[in-house]
Amino acid sequence: MSTDLIGTKTRSRPVPELLPEEKKRITPKRPRDYVAWVVAIAIVAGLVWTAVTNENYRWPVVFSYFTTQTILDGLLVTLILTVASMALGTLLGLVLAVMRMSPQRPVSGLAQLYITFFRGTPVLVQLVFWFNIAALYPNLSVGIPFTGVSTPVNVNAIMTPMTAAVVGLTLNQAAYMSEIIRGGFASVSRGQHEAAESLGMSGFTKLRHVIIPQTMPAIIPATGNQVIGMLKETSLVSVLGVADLLNSAQAIYARNYQTIPLLIVASLWYLIMTLVLSVPQSMIERRFSRSTRARLTPAATAAEPGAGQPVPTTRESLL
Repeated sequence: MSTDLIGTKTRSRPVPELLPEEKKRITPKRPRDYVAWVVAIAIVAGLVWTAVTNENYRWPVVFSYFTTQTILDGLLVTLILTVASMALGTLLGLVLAVMRMSPQRPVSGLAQLYITFFRGTPVLVQLVFWFNIAALYPNLSVGIPFTGVSTPVNVNAIMTPMTAAVVGLTLNQAAYMSEIIRGGFASVSRGQHEAAESLGMSGFTKLRHVIIPQTMPAIIPATGNQVIGMLKETSLVSVLGVADLLNSAQAIYARNYQTIPLLIVASLWYLIMTLVLSVPQSMIERRFSRSTRARLTPAATAAEPGAGQPVPTTRESLL
């Protein structure tokens, strides 16, 4: 009975056959392979030995400050900055990618100018610039043009260190996300655009139901790398006085002069958060890799017209 059950499951969900280039190759071990292992183990053992035996690391101090409230508060600020900057940067990057794909030259030119500026200047300079933006525009007026309805805005009051950090990281991240999303848009074949237009879809409907779902396999893995990069990039906001993880460690060792142990505490927390974020990123990459491989197997592509042919990229207008 168990055999029939197993057989039924096997028939209902056939395992896709691997392509020859995807099969794992077994190579015999050579002497240089063993030498490489010995050298690698010797290097790791030496690093561990010096970290354990060198008293200047002051591991008791590291462990005593690892979970103090100041460090945990800084850790929370780092996570908030990462999530807020990535979410806002992705939304703005989507808008910039659509503008970049526009057939209207002024629209695509503005997006290109934005991307060139924010990718061509250091993030640290941008953060300091936004923190001091009140020197250029101390007062702004937000209102409806030609109506006289406006509200004065005191830039000095609203541009706090935290606001400048979110604005600077978001605007910089949007430039990189727009290029990632634009690359995903370009991977969608021209036939998909034509099929959506033949069904009478508007530009926004085509973008939402046809284009964006097909760009996810190309966008999500790269976005995962950007999230990890943003997590480490938030340490730059310490120059603005934002009480993030690094700034919290600096505040402690400015009082007790335990510089190296506190820097080790901050480094360990950054490493832990990076490893934690790497796990879902690897799972997502494997999932999309399997789905892409399944579409490319001979059994899956044989029934499709033009199977085995390269997919042409396109620069279709999205709206």
